[in-house]
Amino acid sequence: MHLLPRNRPHTLNKSTGIIMSGCKHLVSVKSLPLQPTPAPKAAYYYANSYPLKSGNFIISRIFSKPISPISCRKHRFSYTSRPSIPLPVTLDKEELEELNSPELRLLRIKLSQIGIHADSCKPGQYSGLLCAQCKGGDSMEKSLSLFITQDGNEALWTCFRGKCGWKGRMKAFADTKSTYGSMSKTSTVKKKYREITEENLGLKPLSIELLKYFAERMISEETLRRNSVMEKSYPDQVVIAFPYRRNGELVSCKYRDISKKFWQEADTEKIFYGLDDIKGANDIIIVEGEMDKLAMEEAGFRNCVSVPDGAPPKVSSKELPSEEQDTKYQYLWNCKEYLTKASRIILATDGDQPGQALAEELARRLGKERCWRVRWPRKNEVEHFKDANEVLMYLGPGELREVIENAELFPIRGLFNFQDYFAEIDAYYHETIGHLLGLSTGWKALDQFYNVVPGELTIVTGVPNSGKSEWIDALLCNLNRSAGWKFALCSMENKVREHARKLLEKHVRKPFFKVGYGSFAERMSVEELEEGKQWLNDTFYLIRCEKDCLPNIEWVLDLARAAVLRNGINGLVIDPYNELDHQRPVSMTETEYVSQMLTKVKRFAQHHSCHVWFVAHPRQLHNWVGSPPNLYDISGSAHFINKCDNGIVIHRNRDPEAGPIDEVKVCVRKVRNKVAGTIGEASLTYNRVTGEYMDTEAV
Repeated sequence: MHLLPRNRPHTLNKSTGIIMSGCKHLVSVKSLPLQPTPAPKAAYYYANSYPLKSGNFIISRIFSKPISPISCRKHRFSYTSRPSIPLPVTLDKEELEELNSPELRLLRIKLSQIGIHADSCKPGQYSGLLCAQCKGGDSMEKSLSLFITQDGNEALWTCFRGKCGWKGRMKAFADTKSTYGSMSKTSTVKKKYREITEENLGLKPLSIELLKYFAERMISEETLRRNSVMEKSYPDQVVIAFPYRRNGELVSCKYRDISKKFWQEADTEKIFYGLDDIKGANDIIIVEGEMDKLAMEEAGFRNCVSVPDGAPPKVSSKELPSEEQDTKYQYLWNCKEYLTKASRIILATDGDQPGQALAEELARRLGKERCWRVRWPRKNEVEHFKDANEVLMYLGPGELREVIENAELFPIRGLFNFQDYFAEIDAYYHETIGHLLGLSTGWKALDQFYNVVPGELTIVTGVPNSGKSEWIDALLCNLNRSAGWKFALCSMENKVREHARKLLEKHVRKPFFKVGYGSFAERMSVEELEEGKQWLNDTFYLIRCEKDCLPNIEWVLDLARAAVLRNGINGLVIDPYNELDHQRPVSMTETEYVSQMLTKVKRFAQHHSCHVWFVAHPRQLHNWVGSPPNLYDISGSAHFINKCDNGIVIHRNRDPEAGPIDEVKVCVRKVRNKVAGTIGEASLTYNRVTGEYMDTEAV
């Protein structure tokens, strides 16, 4: 505000150029310590506000406390509210020369070229400005600190936003050094584009020859006229001109010659072709070329635009760049306001690999949740039609319209429709995919409770010396005989030679040695041993850690995955859980660890359609009286029963009074898939000589 006394005597001291007044609030210029401010701007304002001689300024004393309008009126001051204006000063000759030095002027020009506007910045001082790289983020804070040296020859700057950190230095008569490496990289200032018109580009209406060319491609003269398609003459050829317009004004122009070579006007803004046709549209179609845009219009779709540039060779593996750095797809950001309101965007790019890569890149930026894609129809048994114009030429506008109307949702990783699985559901219903109802265990008594389904997880438990591993080995032999299944064995408790003996005895059905348990039976012959060794080699693959350390579950699953791909295994045995390395973070409980571990095992089983048997011992049973343990007795976590598809307890009778000593109960405690079985118990007879299990009724 500016205060002038009212009804008080005013005199002008001609020798000093100062207004003299009885008011104590008007003082001499020399009595005020003022900050340097360029004089011409302030002088102009005051000279026009108050009719004094050039160079004479009214200076108001700074009040020790705020003065309200009421106080002003009380003391007979006139009160006028004005915007805050810097106090004027007169600069000496040296200061003026410093502010107008050639170095400083050139430095400011070079800074402005990279988006740093330093016209108000003074040498020897730090200035806070808006960063040309990050624009201060959403809050638009002035995060760029700029310092110009006292001689005006050098500038240094740093952006203190954590997500930016742009810094660099520049000299008036030297190149720029910046964290972004080059001027083209650092400059995020909107480029000044050329103003072009049809006249200065030399565009003319299409000739008869070019109209015939478009007619051959099923593009009508009416469509060409509405889209302002023109031609341009060069000394050696006449080319097609596609004007790019926004709000009716010519922004750029793209050219195409007869050999399908494209180029665009230099120094013009990149936007969509046909941009005005999607203004306010809820549904938008994006195609890969101007000809496809025109073809869409022939099929009745005007809400269509074409990208100005070609497609990338493949999808980028890098993270999505920021808007400022996304130079390849800058046309998307330049047309952002046209795309924001669209709820459905159909990507009708070319059907080749670059076209599909373009669709993926566009969907990444536009949001896959609102994107759809088209499937171009077949041209023959091998090929599909490539784009919209090709479909229009060979199949007509009706077929092209049908292709767009049948566009499908753009796939989002991890999000599916049941339609994506209809073929699998049909195969399941018609039982054309093997073993989806479960594979017989080889024991009739057990088949009514448990069948082996590919891709499931079976937890097997039982007290020590109940025959868990023996029963699993016998089950694997049965599955190999009936279905030719192959297996990976991660059996840490067994020595390889001992495990081989057990498997061979079940396969050959004769004892390996003629001592002790096999002294009264015929021993397998050398020929049977050799045949058995070949069977072992063809059927089983060993996962073993040969170093003096325990394997972890990731290591086991990685090798099992390799066995699926290389050897075609159908089953995996991990025996037992407590022989694995279970190091976990200090903050993770054993329950959380077991849950995550079993999730990994289940994902492996489902992804590779491989059945997994996981042996887990029960915790110490202090009051055990000989009955079968429960799945909740497994040491470690209740997740063993919660996460498995099937839960089985193997229990051997140890009391002669309770029944035969060779009787083994297979207690099926959990079956998730009712198609494959149900809860129940089956009794099997164990043959100690050969290690086989047989139905009790068959013995």
